[in-house]
Amino acid sequence: MERTFCIAPMLDWTDRHQRFLARLLTRRALLYTEMVNPAAVVLGDRREHLDYNPCEHPVALQLGGSDPDLMARAASMAEDWGYDEINMNVGCPSERGLSNRFGACLMAEPEVVAACVEAMIEAVSIPVTVKCRLGIDGQDSHEWLVGFVGRLVRAGCRTFVIHARHARLDGLSPRQNRSIPPLRYAEVHRLKRDHPELEIVLNGGLRTLEEARAHLAVVDGVMLGREAYVNPYLLARVDQKIFGEERPVLSRREILEAFFQYAELQIRRGVGLPVLARPLLGFYQGRPRSRVWRRHLSEGSLRPGAGIEVLREALEIAEGGPGTARHRAPD
Repeated sequence: MERTFCIAPMLDWTDRHQRFLARLLTRRALLYTEMVNPAAVVLGDRREHLDYNPCEHPVALQLGGSDPDLMARAASMAEDWGYDEINMNVGCPSERGLSNRFGACLMAEPEVVAACVEAMIEAVSIPVTVKCRLGIDGQDSHEWLVGFVGRLVRAGCRTFVIHARHARLDGLSPRQNRSIPPLRYAEVHRLKRDHPELEIVLNGGLRTLEEARAHLAVVDGVMLGREAYVNPYLLARVDQKIFGEERPVLSRREILEAFFQYAELQIRRGVGLPVLARPLLGFYQGRPRSRVWRRHLSEGSLRPGAGIEVLREALEIAEGGPGTARHRAPD
């Protein structure tokens, strides 16, 4: 499995429609689902939680839980569903994670994480990986991180996606945990240098492909988070700049025309336009008409009976086509 460039799992963001768009932009990046509760997979509507478009491969399912049996059963079902990897979330700093024992709070319980990893590895033949932070609260020294990772290595894990911040669960909100704890890339670099036998993927704060390439001189892979959502067209150059492919970069219009065909089919299947428009909101980030593009999508998708025409109108506005002057707002 190639993890040179990954798009991070983000709750309420990386749904199947966002992943379809991402795959139009890059053929090579590894895609991740939103975090899924293993109980929802085992006991709930499996299709709702596991379905994806075949074009998404390679695609990994991220699970968030602490019950080894449920994690193993959900992982086995995901393998049967065709996923390429199972990733365990040990990095989400939400209050809900603390009360339900998933995410970053589990870094304080390495034996629990190890039991889940062992159970999943025994249940599946696809890779099982772990996404974590540098540490939590007072447990954030390099020595502590090495001990945590070492316990999971003994459980069978060889691939770690590390958000280069510690998590503070004693007063910071999830949003604050994405910015207030300082980024410590050097700690991730050191872990890789000291343990070259492990596959280390660096996550946290990356905003450009140039930054990603710089880190790839040290670590095995990089994972882009929110920038992939707020500025998705950035992904159009991943295959060329990260993987060295020589095929031409598709224009915004070319990508959107392909997505519109997909959206039209989804609308006929009953998917609401706001859900389909959401991953497109940042598509003209940094361009002169980005604000009017976002506004037209946001407002137009809520109109009663709104359909694919809203997306096409927004495209013409953003590209300066027919009717632009009538719709344009100052940027």
